[in-house]
Amino acid sequence: MSSSYIIDDLRKDVAEGRIDTVLACQVDMQGRLMGKRFQAEYFVESAWKETHSCNYLIATDMEMETVSGYKATSWEKGYGDYTMKPDLATLRRIPWLEGTALVLCDMLDHHTHEEVAHSPRAILKKQVKRLEDMGMKAYMASELEFFLFDQTYEAAQASGYRNLKLVSAYNEDYHIFQTTKEEEVMRAIRTGLQGAGIPVENSKGEASAGQEEINVRYADALAMADRHAIIKNGCKEIAWSKGKAITFLAKWNYNAAGSSSHIHQSLWSLEEKPLFFDHTGKYGMSPLMHNYVAGLLAHASEITYFLAPYINSYKRFMAGTFAPTKAIWSKDNRTAGYRLCGEETKGIRIECRVGGSDLNPYLAFAALLAAGIDGIENKLELEAPFVGDAYGGKGVREIPSTLRAATTEMTESAMLRKAFGDDVIDHYTRAAEWEQEEYDRRITDWEVARGFERA
Repeated sequence: MSSSYIIDDLRKDVAEGRIDTVLACQVDMQGRLMGKRFQAEYFVESAWKETHSCNYLIATDMEMETVSGYKATSWEKGYGDYTMKPDLATLRRIPWLEGTALVLCDMLDHHTHEEVAHSPRAILKKQVKRLEDMGMKAYMASELEFFLFDQTYEAAQASGYRNLKLVSAYNEDYHIFQTTKEEEVMRAIRTGLQGAGIPVENSKGEASAGQEEINVRYADALAMADRHAIIKNGCKEIAWSKGKAITFLAKWNYNAAGSSSHIHQSLWSLEEKPLFFDHTGKYGMSPLMHNYVAGLLAHASEITYFLAPYINSYKRFMAGTFAPTKAIWSKDNRTAGYRLCGEETKGIRIECRVGGSDLNPYLAFAALLAAGIDGIENKLELEAPFVGDAYGGKGVREIPSTLRAATTEMTESAMLRKAFGDDVIDHYTRAAEWEQEEYDRRITDWEVARGFERA
C-alpha cells in the first residue's frame, strides 16, 4: 500500500476519534524504542514525512550516558540532529495503549538524508539488499524468553533488585496449570500483539520458575526484526499495566536458566521458492544451505558480540542449561549452537541458539546473514554434523566465553568489516569497549560478600 493511502487511513482514524496519539520510534543500539509521542492531528498534517532526534541516541549505553570515543557524534561535534523518517509500512495500532498508533523510523543524516550507516535498521537493510541482489530473501523468526515477576518495576527497583518474587515457585516448562495462573498477563500479551498486527503462534512456560516464552510467525528479516523490537517493548508495557515486571536480562540469577532468543533462518527465492530444501540432499538440505550454514560456523566467533552484547550475556553460556557452549551444528539437538530443524520439508531451516534475550534483533539478524552470505559467496564446505551431547564435545569450536574475547573477534573480522563497513564495526567496537570499561571499575555484591571480612 502506498504512503498516501496509509496516511489517508490514519487521517480517518484521527478524524473519527479512534487515534489521538502516534508514537514515532527509532531503534537504538540496545534494541529499545526511542522517540516522540505526537498529537495525532499534527502527525497526519506533517510529521509523517519526517521529524528529528538527537544523534547521541545511537551512541549511548544502557544508562543513556554520552559515551566518549565515537567518531559519529561527540561533545566536540555538538550532538546535533538526525532525521527520523517514518516507515509507514510499519504503522500499526497499539491495542494496549488507548487511542495510540506506532510507526518505526529510519535514521537519516540531517544534511544528506542518507541512512545513518551504524543505525541498527540500516545495518540489517544493507544485508537484506545484498540478498536481493543475489535473487534471494531471508525469512526469520526469533523466539523470546523472559522472566515474569509478581511485583512492579518500581517495587523491584526500591528493593535494590533483591528478594524478587517470581510468578511461579517451580520449573514451568510446558506446564499448563502453572501458566493458567499467569494467564491474565500472558493472554493480554498474546491478544495485544495480535491486535498490533504481529501474528502470534503461542506462549508457554519455559525451563525455570517464572520463565515464559512468546512465539510469533516468521517473516522477512526486516519485518521480523521490527516485530521483535515491538514485542519486547509491548511485553514490558503490558506487564507494567498489570502490576507485574518482566526482565529480558540474559541471566538474571545464577540459579535460574538463562533467557534466550533463538533465531530461525531460511533463504527463499524472490518468487517464494524454498532455497534451503532439496529432496535429494541428505536431511533435505540443498547445497546452498550447506554453504550458508558453513558460513555461520566459520564466522561464529566473529558474530558472537551481536548475539551477546553485554557482560551479563556470557553468564548464560553454561553446560546443561539449554544455552549452548559450542558453535557447532547438529540435527535436532538442543545442546548445539546451531540446530537443524524441519528436515526433509520445505520448512527446513537452521536455528541459531547462541543469542540471548538481550540481543538487538537488527544487529543479530544482520550478522547472521552476513556470515551466511559469505559462506555462499565463497562456497564454503559444511562440516559433518555433531552427534551427541555437545557440552562434552572435545576439540570443537567454542563460543567466546567473555565479552572481551567476542569484542576482539568482531573487531578483527575482515568479513564483518567488508559486510558492514569499517566505521560501523569501529562504532560497535567502541560500544563493547565501553561496556567492559564500565563493568571493570564497578564493585559487585559478590566481591563484597566474599571479601568484606575474609580478605
